[in-house]
Amino acid sequence: MPQIRRARRATVTTAAVLTGWALTLTACSGGGSSGSAGDRLRISMAFPPAQAMSPYGDDAVTLSRLSVIEGLTKLDASGVPKPALATSWKSSDGDRTWTFQLRKARFQDGRKLTADAVVRSIEEATGASPQPRVLSDAGKLTAKAEGPRTVAVTSSEPDALLPQRLANPSLAVLSPKAYGKGEGKDTKVTVAGHATGPFTLTKVNGTVSATLERNDDYWGGRAKASGVDVKFSANGTTRANALRSGSTDIAEYVPVSQASVLKKEQVREVPTARTNSLYMNTEHGPFRDARLRAAARAAIDSPALIKSVYEGYADKPQGLLGPGVKWAAGKRVPVRDRAKPASEAQVKKAPTITLATYTNRPELPEVVTALQQQFEKAGFKVKQVVRDYARMEADALAGKYDIFVQARNTLLDTGDPVSYLESDFTCKGSFNMSQLCDKDVDEAVGKAAATEDTAARQRAEMKAEAEILRTDAVVPLLHERFIQGVADGVEGVSLDPMERTLVTADTHRE
Repeated sequence: MPQIRRARRATVTTAAVLTGWALTLTACSGGGSSGSAGDRLRISMAFPPAQAMSPYGDDAVTLSRLSVIEGLTKLDASGVPKPALATSWKSSDGDRTWTFQLRKARFQDGRKLTADAVVRSIEEATGASPQPRVLSDAGKLTAKAEGPRTVAVTSSEPDALLPQRLANPSLAVLSPKAYGKGEGKDTKVTVAGHATGPFTLTKVNGTVSATLERNDDYWGGRAKASGVDVKFSANGTTRANALRSGSTDIAEYVPVSQASVLKKEQVREVPTARTNSLYMNTEHGPFRDARLRAAARAAIDSPALIKSVYEGYADKPQGLLGPGVKWAAGKRVPVRDRAKPASEAQVKKAPTITLATYTNRPELPEVVTALQQQFEKAGFKVKQVVRDYARMEADALAGKYDIFVQARNTLLDTGDPVSYLESDFTCKGSFNMSQLCDKDVDEAVGKAAATEDTAARQRAEMKAEAEILRTDAVVPLLHERFIQGVADGVEGVSLDPMERTLVTADTHRE
């Protein structure tokens, strides 16, 4: 599933345990709400809990953005794994086994972090249903304690990205007390009070609000704020108005249309790893012809889209990987051997093309309307299809549209674009909207996936990007910027292009 919207699936047992909480866990919060109201943070978040704060779905991202949960590793802005609950790691057995050394830390319920606890967390995640998306392209994982603070994690297949994979919020480490009765998919999981982060989740009021308290026993030191009061609102205007009125300190994901009503110093633009592209059907319809794909690419005016639809809050396309992937620009290679665009006369003879997108991201229908005008100016005949994404995904994957426009997070779940390149553009890719099957692309992506060294893999990924762009199966339109609203006097907000962090131990009001 693409990271364009929040998944709405969850196990029945987990939801039944957690939905509609009014659960107070002050005894587990490592200090409770001893601070004054003035040093608490107020945040308006865009995505209400959809899975009752289950760690195995997209609610895990919310828990990560609020600094409740942690994994063995974390990712820096370039997607490189860094120490978190593990202080170091090394690979063996041809990248099938990775051994992690754990730091001294405690769970929010007071229990010590141990190798056995890590093993339990990994086992529960691999047995969850639905399985966390980060494991969908991985081999079968097993974990074994090799000492009180040593854990070996083994994959059934070589996995050079396992340290990045274990940074995913859905693979957070929880206390054994987090897991109730049941086995595998039937296990009842309670994150509240049983994670390791600087803030403890103490209360959830359905999809309306949540309360966090400072974890005074946090291994990284006490957070600067005594707690966090969260309100959930899917309406972007409501979130922006809360910031304007002074009733919130942080307004998550302010819509482009609302940025102009905020004070300039309250608007924080974040270059992201999300690229808006059009995907052309290379297997069926008119765009089987590479010359027509090239003509469609030549007709696109990206600067006009950025100016009119995004009001300047986007970046010109630099390739599949934009400015949110900081290392990409310095390693990009030229795109060669593209097809010559079809003539205007050939374009006019082509059948009517279906140009499709979804309503879940409000800017995309406007993008499609502008693209239709650009394509018709070049001689194409165009029919739009715009619906809710849930009603379109199956048809898009089945190749029923000639062009599908979508916003795609190119770093996906591992913080490395190789997963995106494999799933979207290889013959066996599970999310291949373009129906692309090109042996040179498969070879280039396969080489990147098999490369362990980070710098060498990044160079291989950029060669794969060039091979993909050569086909014109995908044409980048622009790179989105997120807009986070931050009140005057609020410091330490994490502006993360991978969307995994927002409030940290350093976030506070002056």
